[in-house]
Amino acid sequence: MNQDTRQQIRDNAQYLRNVRPLDPEELHEYVEGQPHPAVVRRVLREEAFDLGIVEQDDGTFVPAPEGRLSVTFDGVDRFPDRYEQEVMDLLTEWGGLEWYDGESGDELRERIRDIKERYLQGQAVEYDELTALGYAVYHLPDYYAVAKYVLADLAADGLLPTQLRVLDVGAGVGGPALALRDLLPDDALLDYHAVEPSAAADVLEHLLQDSGQNVRWEIHRTLAEEFEPTGADAAEYDLIVFGNVLSELDDAAATLYRYVEALADDGTLLALAPADRNTAIQLRTVEREVADGGPATVYGPTVRLWPHQSPDSESWSFDRKPDIEVPTMQRRLDDAGGGTGEFVNTDVQFAYSVLRTDGRRTHDVTPDRGIHAPMADAENYVTDRVNFLGVKLSHDLAEREGANPLYLLGDGSQQVDHFAVLTEASILNEDLRKADYGDLLSFENALVLWNDDEEAYNVVVDGETVVDRAR
Repeated sequence: MNQDTRQQIRDNAQYLRNVRPLDPEELHEYVEGQPHPAVVRRVLREEAFDLGIVEQDDGTFVPAPEGRLSVTFDGVDRFPDRYEQEVMDLLTEWGGLEWYDGESGDELRERIRDIKERYLQGQAVEYDELTALGYAVYHLPDYYAVAKYVLADLAADGLLPTQLRVLDVGAGVGGPALALRDLLPDDALLDYHAVEPSAAADVLEHLLQDSGQNVRWEIHRTLAEEFEPTGADAAEYDLIVFGNVLSELDDAAATLYRYVEALADDGTLLALAPADRNTAIQLRTVEREVADGGPATVYGPTVRLWPHQSPDSESWSFDRKPDIEVPTMQRRLDDAGGGTGEFVNTDVQFAYSVLRTDGRRTHDVTPDRGIHAPMADAENYVTDRVNFLGVKLSHDLAEREGANPLYLLGDGSQQVDHFAVLTEASILNEDLRKADYGDLLSFENALVLWNDDEEAYNVVVDGETVVDRAR
């Protein structure tokens, strides 16, 4: 098919799209040479995003809905069976029907051990076929769950359009891609681009094959540092995702900053990282460098409430969701290796940062110095009772049973970590316990103390303290 035929199909579709449903059986008659309706249908599918049309079950095309994306989401109980089966098909091709046993099982288990050890040591991982399969078995289920939780929140906040152009940087074996695809309603349009240079792209390509009629996807097999997200022919993206890849970049802040420039005016950049100390803290460091150095601002969760203030605390901050069920492929691999649980990974814990360039924040609140004390001035009111606003940035961090509940707080000005310590629970301060990660809290009459052991400030919440969710 030549470009002239394609252009004629586009022109006719553009003209008729608002008149009546586009039927390839009819549209082919208006094109010189009358190409087969199947050819017309293929072109309409390939050009659907640019034409703003979606395919219906009867094979006709109609204008795609406009506005913000609305999704239905009730949490993640398990990794979908269809994706797990596709991964196990790849494992069977590699190691036979009993890939989890014998030499193949030993080889895969050893590679997963090596991946985990290198990760903990901060060493580079070589991404060959076996490594990609190890990631798919051990990490894909929880990465899928993590991405689905965060993406659902972005949609609930009205940050994602129904016609969605996405760039997934360091896409790996497909956690964010699969989560996003499952969240979208049937009449949404998705133009998905992945940047992934390693053998993980082979797994991703396999999983994307059956992506539905209103999804267009492309994998760019190049390094994040070498891919050009901007330029004369580049698109602007509604969503750019960096999923668990920042720790693998030589200069994460510079790379992230460059990709921010590829966002649409109302676009969102989402960075995800595992919840372990090193990567979660690195995420906050990169977030601050990017927000301090250019047009991006922090939408959440670590909102900067005070104008012209920047945080400098350690801020090991991460969210936690309910565990998912043990995937069959993990259970088989673990059982064949002794059943120790070493190859089971069902925790859903993650750090994340959401950046935008329009100044929008999840909490559009500016504290009043006449009422609220900024955390940046904490040394001036140690042993005093004060009022302030703070974002809840952890679940209960108490390390032993029966200890006072402990929560990390931040207002975007803190130079040292602040922890709320609940010493006396009451109906007046119950919102401290009940609030979700990322919620904004108002503290009234809280006692501020210095904790020498932790080199942090304790915000003591007792019977005299009132804590409310701020609106």
